[in-house]
Amino acid sequence: MTMINGGEAVYRTLKANGIDTVFGLLGGSMLELYDAMYQGGEIAYVGARDERAAGHMADAWARMTGKPGVVLGAQAGPGVVNIVTAVAEAQLAYSPLVVIAGAITRADQCKDTFQEVDQVALFAPISKRSVMVTDPSRLAPMLEDAIRLANTGRRGPVVLHVPRDLFAAEVPAIDPKPLNIARPGPAASEDIDAIANLLSTAERPVIFAGGGFKWGAGRDALTALTEKLEVPVVASTGHADIMRHGHPWFAGQAGPRGNRVASRLTKEADVMVVLGARLGFNSTFHSNDYVGADTRIAHVDVEGAAVGRYFPAEIAAQGDARLTAAALVDRASRPSCDAWRATFRDDMASLAAERAEEAQIETLPMHPRRALSEIRATLPENAIVTLDTGNTCLQAADRLAHYDPMSLITPLDFGLVGFGLAAAIGAKAAAPDRPVVAIMGDGAVGYTMIEIQTAIQHKLPIIIITLDNEAWGAEKAYQQEFYGGRLLGAEISSPRYDKFAELCGGKGIWVDGPGELGPALQAALDSGETTVIQAKIDPGALMTLRKDLFKAPTAK
Repeated sequence: MTMINGGEAVYRTLKANGIDTVFGLLGGSMLELYDAMYQGGEIAYVGARDERAAGHMADAWARMTGKPGVVLGAQAGPGVVNIVTAVAEAQLAYSPLVVIAGAITRADQCKDTFQEVDQVALFAPISKRSVMVTDPSRLAPMLEDAIRLANTGRRGPVVLHVPRDLFAAEVPAIDPKPLNIARPGPAASEDIDAIANLLSTAERPVIFAGGGFKWGAGRDALTALTEKLEVPVVASTGHADIMRHGHPWFAGQAGPRGNRVASRLTKEADVMVVLGARLGFNSTFHSNDYVGADTRIAHVDVEGAAVGRYFPAEIAAQGDARLTAAALVDRASRPSCDAWRATFRDDMASLAAERAEEAQIETLPMHPRRALSEIRATLPENAIVTLDTGNTCLQAADRLAHYDPMSLITPLDFGLVGFGLAAAIGAKAAAPDRPVVAIMGDGAVGYTMIEIQTAIQHKLPIIIITLDNEAWGAEKAYQQEFYGGRLLGAEISSPRYDKFAELCGGKGIWVDGPGELGPALQAALDSGETTVIQAKIDPGALMTLRKDLFKAPTAK
């Protein structure tokens, strides 16, 4: 009987399931797997400089490809613990991340061994499953289970802890076959009919569409549905790329991070069909300020527990967003709501005029909305944008244009800072022929700036636009509005990231006035090099998002 080691078994299992790229940081806990990847030569390895960043790269790769993103926590203890943030982010983004986490040898467990920590318990609350492999013969089957679980139903991260000795242990040679992963179908036929009937009576209908259309490659089905019904579509937070920018029935992102037109639609609608979205906090604040108290809701999601959880659903159904939309195309009819349609078109024209005015702001330092308008005008239609969290990215959320499918990757509900740069590298690995641009604040870039070197070393050229306002902008806005302008910790001084990019072997461009950012971005696109554009923006141009968290300032 031919024998192979555990590292080779893991390699073969990953390869059989279409995983052609993995991310990680080299450590001593799984060198047999690294050796198997080197000798096999069919899985690319992107070595990050921090495990957290490697996790974000794998997360973005997963979102772009629809396959589980794999990150190697190749050092037991501290290396694996560093991935916690990335796993928590993937859990709240419903992103299928598979973490192969090195662990100390079985013989050394529970002896206060060097770098020993209860990794299984650490990840249990923030993953779909956190489990230790205890038998070498179970290593490949449990990895298959992790891949299946991560990419089934409501997707999410799975952490597989593998003791160091299992990678070296010999097991019978395997020839794994690709997993046949079950996919959900559309909502039940009676629910489709009920939704069609509800739409037929609507006077102010809207479709609230979410990430389910991205995972299910459902843009065409959504577009066909809205074109048949001639009903406006709004996007949930972080999914402004579910329809092509400029489509006559697409209102953009709704909710607190959206625009006023989309938010008015969801508040004033008499009927709202929610497809592939949760109506979660980021999109609604769980408030009738964003979803009308009297709105009749038909809610369809792949996760039945999410349906009707935050707002009562008159029709509650479980199903795939794309397949449900396709079924509705065949059964739903165009509602009589011409006045609603006319108001929507007028509102969208007014919003477009406002955005055009923002493109003419000439203040110095540059207003962030002028900067965003220059980015919007310059980005090619096939560009992928990754956003971070923070005040500047809050303003960017609905001010960019996304044309091709899968063009926007954001931290979503975990809202962490430092995501965008690493995510851009993962997106580039998944789509090497598309330009990838990370838009971040200056504080955010500082979290992961060393990964600029990773992009250059692995020939994954990305563009990082640093909108530099010398502040932790969200917190500064709150201190200004609610704490009498008493600033503590809000103002920061960042280095010249453009110069750092040059030190790493990339390209750096400094921008400090309106009219310069668009040409700088075009130059970066033309160069094909990893480029940091550091653009100084107005430190006073901030906006507050959560006004319900703080008390109004009192006079003293």
